[in-house]
Amino acid sequence: MTQLPVLSDFKRIVVKVGSSLLVDQKASVLNRDWLKALCDDLARLHQRGADVLVVSSGSIALGRTVLKLPAGVLRLEDSQAAAAVGQIALARIWAEMLSEHQIIAGQILVTFTDTEERRRYLNARETIARLLDMRAIPVINENDTVATSEIRFGDNDRLAARVATMVSADLLILLSDIDGLYTAPPHLDPKAELLPVIQRITPQIEAMAGGAASEYSRGGMFTKIEAAKIATTGGAHMIIADGRILNPIEMIEKGKPCSWFLSPSTPITARKKWIAGSLEPRGYVQIDDGAVKALSQGKSLLPAGITHIEGVFARGDCVLIRDLRGAELGRGLIGYDVDQASLIIGRNSRDIESVLGVPGRAEMIHRDDMALVGD
Repeated sequence: MTQLPVLSDFKRIVVKVGSSLLVDQKASVLNRDWLKALCDDLARLHQRGADVLVVSSGSIALGRTVLKLPAGVLRLEDSQAAAAVGQIALARIWAEMLSEHQIIAGQILVTFTDTEERRRYLNARETIARLLDMRAIPVINENDTVATSEIRFGDNDRLAARVATMVSADLLILLSDIDGLYTAPPHLDPKAELLPVIQRITPQIEAMAGGAASEYSRGGMFTKIEAAKIATTGGAHMIIADGRILNPIEMIEKGKPCSWFLSPSTPITARKKWIAGSLEPRGYVQIDDGAVKALSQGKSLLPAGITHIEGVFARGDCVLIRDLRGAELGRGLIGYDVDQASLIIGRNSRDIESVLGVPGRAEMIHRDDMALVGD
């Protein structure tokens, strides 16, 4: 039997909260007691030293209540108006609840484009990383005020998985209205069994979730399996667990049934594999022997060690790393546009601000954004 991980093993955890958990759909009010208990759970993870992020739905559900919009499917413009009102309420609620544990909340609103367009992706990643460095809990939601039906994620399961890979999380927890993946839809088949561990997502596993057009997938398990593909490919384990109970994360720790989707890699190894094999290099940097030695010791590449650059690239693009003899040492994501990089090569990192006129990162290529030959 597979030995399951324990939550205390994880260093960066993304928790997804759906609007049906956050808001009482019948009474159209916040499930305040439930949210308070969840924040107790998040605070315990945080106090152990884990980085904690929340992907929270609920802005439209809260906003439509304030605006007294009718029940049922809303027009796009009404959904966007409800989101504009609800986002204020949602941010305030999370900030108030987390502040009871002396934890600062930071709101991040993203669209599909923010995870696809390279510069926006990097800006979002760096903002979140800085909040985590300051021990805040980022609360992330899709920006429904500007997203249209054509470019929306469409569900926060996949958004949460994209966020998990963006921030190199090692665990994603989807709190749901079901306690995991079953061999068949449990409301249709009384003999359906819960699968506690999914080692790999196979066509058989996908079939258990139902097709994209099935009744079961609406709301649904299908999108959770899609999220699991994204998360596990990015090096994060994923849990589907029943979020309707109080202290749902504590219940996972106590052994309440749920489904674990296991990743074959870690976020760092998955990221290095992606850099090494999935990106087209836009140029190269040539480095001196001192920099070669530093990289072999696991250090980042600093401007001082670079002797020459070639190509047309922007911040975040992939470039080759070569030694003075032209041998390829690996690849990495460059930290500067080519125009800025050309001004600071060979310079000490402390000179970057005086050369560029603005503060800049010390590394030309950070060690976490680098895949060397032999990694």
